[in-house]
Amino acid sequence: MKNIFKLFKKNIIGIIGLSIFMFFVLVAIFADQLAPYDPMEIQFFAEGGVKRLLSPSMGHLLGTTYMGRDIFSQMVIGTRIAVLVGVISAVCVAFIGTNIGLIAGYFGGIVERILMGIVDVMYGIPFLPFALILVSVLGPGVQNVILAIVLITWRNSSRVIRAQVLSLKNRTFIEAAKLSGASDFRILYKHIAPNVVPVSLIYVSTSMASAIMSESSISFLGLGDPMQVSWGRILFTCYQSQAMFKAPWWVLPPGIAITLLVLSGYMMGRAFEEIANPKLRER
Repeated sequence: MKNIFKLFKKNIIGIIGLSIFMFFVLVAIFADQLAPYDPMEIQFFAEGGVKRLLSPSMGHLLGTTYMGRDIFSQMVIGTRIAVLVGVISAVCVAFIGTNIGLIAGYFGGIVERILMGIVDVMYGIPFLPFALILVSVLGPGVQNVILAIVLITWRNSSRVIRAQVLSLKNRTFIEAAKLSGASDFRILYKHIAPNVVPVSLIYVSTSMASAIMSESSISFLGLGDPMQVSWGRILFTCYQSQAMFKAPWWVLPPGIAITLLVLSGYMMGRAFEEIANPKLRER
C-alpha cells in the first residue's frame, strides 16, 4: 500500500486531480463559515425590493437567482452534497464490486456462475431510468440517490477484479499459502486482495466522478431533494426560471464546479491506472 502511494506522489496528473478534489473537500467541510448568506434566504434591497437576477458584485460574488438568493452561498453549501455523494458512492461501489470479484474469481464453479449471472442481469438495466424510477418510488433524498448509484454501478468493477483474481489464484505464492494451511479468507484478503488494490482504486476514483454526474443529472431532472441545495438543483432552478441564457452567472458556476470535480476523479483514476499497468508509465 505504501508503494502505491509512493508511486502516486510521483504522478503529476494524479497530484493535480487530488489537489482539486481536496480543495472541494475543504470547501465542503468549512461551508458554513464560507457561505456569507443562508442559501435559501431571499435577499432584499434596503428599500424593500427583491435582489432579483443581480450580476456578480462585491455584495454577491456570483450574483443572485430569480428568487433573489445568493448563488455563491448556494455553490458553497452545494459542495457538501457533491462530495458526500461522490465519496460514499465510490467507497460502496468499490467495496461491493471488489468483494464480489474476489469471491467469484477465487471460488469459481457454481459461486462464480451465480455471481456473474447477477452481474450480467445488472448490465441489462440502464442506469438513468432505473435511478429515476427508484428515486421516484422512494422519494427525493441524498440517501436514495446514493442507493440508486450503488445498486447499479458496482457491476463495472466486479468483472475486472474477477479477471485479476483468475490470473493470480494459480500463482506459486497462492499455492504455497494453501500448502501452509492458510484459510480461504486469509488467502483472499491477505495474499490476493493487496494485488488488486490498484485496480480497485481506479474504480474508487472513476465511480466518484460518475456518482457526481449522476446526482447532478437526477437533481437537474427535478428529482433532487427540494430542501437541500446541490449543484444539479441550482441548474434545475435556473432552467425552470428560463434564465439559462440571460443569467450566465447562475448557470456557469455549477457547470464549472461539476466539470472540475468530475475531472479530478478521472485524473486520479488515470494515475492509479498507470500504477496498475506499468507499461502506461513507460509510454
